[in-house]
Amino acid sequence: MVRKNENIVVTGAAGFIGSCLVGYLNEKGYNNLILVDDFSRSDKAPNLAGKHFDVKVEREVVFEWLTEQKPPVRFFFHIGARTDTTEFNYAIHQHLNVEFSKQVWQYCATNHIPLVYASSAATYGAGESGYEDRHDIVPLLKPLNPYGLSKNEFDKWVLRQSSQPPFWAGLKFFNVYGPNENHKGRMASVIYHSFNQIRNGGVVRLFKSHRSDYADGRQLRDFIYVKDVLQVCYWLMEYRPESGIYNLGTGKARAFEDLVKAVFSGLDLPPQIQYIDMPEDLRSTYQYFTEANMSKLRAAGYKDEFQSLEQGVDDYVRNYLAKGTHY
Repeated sequence: MVRKNENIVVTGAAGFIGSCLVGYLNEKGYNNLILVDDFSRSDKAPNLAGKHFDVKVEREVVFEWLTEQKPPVRFFFHIGARTDTTEFNYAIHQHLNVEFSKQVWQYCATNHIPLVYASSAATYGAGESGYEDRHDIVPLLKPLNPYGLSKNEFDKWVLRQSSQPPFWAGLKFFNVYGPNENHKGRMASVIYHSFNQIRNGGVVRLFKSHRSDYADGRQLRDFIYVKDVLQVCYWLMEYRPESGIYNLGTGKARAFEDLVKAVFSGLDLPPQIQYIDMPEDLRSTYQYFTEANMSKLRAAGYKDEFQSLEQGVDDYVRNYLAKGTHY
């Protein structure tokens, strides 16, 4: 078990999930945090306001810093990544999501530091091989965009390594939503965009379906509230089950239409939905269905229930978006 006088490293610490994890660790009594990110973006600054940590280290110099300073690190959360699924320059994803991640792995393996890193459900592509987090299907997966490809390339590399951290878990995040995503622009969750559309015009615009087997608004995704993600990350740090790649969703796919109705409900308003054509650049890479098979994490011993879409969206809308606050 990690003692509170030993450092925890969090990469992507100024971003959405990373900053929420910093806040959650603070709540659990951990203030001895080494935060890693590109801290040049002022729009991310509110994510870390009021949080407690030891030091902020720029991402591009972190390994030199760790080598020079030699802090006693007892756990490493590698949450940082280039997550833009519409960025088609693979070299950007290769640098941040593959090469940097390899350096994280090698540092943890060499220094015997347990590691949790962020993978992605984008690795599953159109779901031809299903959504089971079995290691044997990782080489068979066909991601639909460079982001998903980079995440899968790292997963494939990890599974070939004989030198490993004492414990490691790669988490295939499904559709995570929640506070502290304001800076993400186009890549922020549909909940965030729906809230702003309702505030600005009272109507939410959703993509039409361009497949005959899905009605408009009935495209299905596994949406998971960030607070559930934080609990799983913390549980992995504390209990360290068998190392491996794990899905992290709710295990229940829900329609975008249901999600938008939950946003309206959180604002105590009747739903007003308009359907629009999907941009051409998204159509060939769009996932119509994702649903995490969560049996592996359950078998590893994780017992807590995940919040329903309605519960999570209601908390996010009422307690963060409507109040303009961060986690």
